[in-house]
Amino acid sequence: MIRFPCKAARIFLISAASAMMLTGLAAADELAVGLAKTTGNALNMREYPTTDSAVVTTLDKNYTLALLERTEDDWFKVAYEGKTGYVSANYLQELENGNFEARAQVNREGVCVHYLPSEESDILETIANKAYTTVLACYDGWYLVRCQYGTEGYIRSDFLDLTSVASVGGSSYSGNNSVVAAAKRYLGVRYVYGGASSKSVDCSGFTMLVMRQFGISLPHSASGQWTSGKGKKIYSRSALRAGDLVFFRDPKVARGKAASHVAIYIGNNQFIHASSSSRKVTYGTLNSSYHSRYYIGGLRLV
Repeated sequence: MIRFPCKAARIFLISAASAMMLTGLAAADELAVGLAKTTGNALNMREYPTTDSAVVTTLDKNYTLALLERTEDDWFKVAYEGKTGYVSANYLQELENGNFEARAQVNREGVCVHYLPSEESDILETIANKAYTTVLACYDGWYLVRCQYGTEGYIRSDFLDLTSVASVGGSSYSGNNSVVAAAKRYLGVRYVYGGASSKSVDCSGFTMLVMRQFGISLPHSASGQWTSGKGKKIYSRSALRAGDLVFFRDPKVARGKAASHVAIYIGNNQFIHASSSSRKVTYGTLNSSYHSRYYIGGLRLV
């Protein structure tokens, strides 16, 4: 069996995919023909391509779905977290290879990662059921993926379920580091009280936007997030893990509320937050006299 260093081979893998398509892949209704991102919140996936059919599940903005088929009435047949249904094409943005990374979970035992998008191609790795991978591209029913330890190769799309949920405990995909990576994408965004968009955020708007990418809905207030009842509360600073939310309560600012500020912990006593004093999303430290004094605890959501 031939093995290649995956980082060096990636460019070859992508270009070789087109050549392999000439050999064809047996047609199957449930293989992905592409990927798309949802553009609205509370979006219904329906059993049939009509607005009066049953709702299979409800999706939020920026979820990545597998496209299985387009109907004549501008609906897409899609797959997400093991469920299939139909979503109006008006609420989907098709994604181009090279412009996304999507999370996916293996849905059966002993799935093979192939060097090229073909069942006949060399096997680079075999991964277990429920393991997580990162989807980098979609080629006519196959996903180009990056596995836990860096192997890049191809898996048939029906062997993976796209998801927004990170694995817990770091068994296959570092969900905590994924939260940190998502938080870093907002660095430099303007602080505006009441903001909750990619252009402007306040402290709880920032954490709300980041956690939404992991399928977690939070209220738009630091106090509301701390008392939401979600996740696990962590009171010891030494027990915090990257990706946890961290909360502070300055009595002068809180005015009787449970918390006055929230941030995302990134490890080594550092966090990322939407700072009202810096007027942007920036780094902070639990070792500062202010944040050390007013720290009340963390919240582990993923």
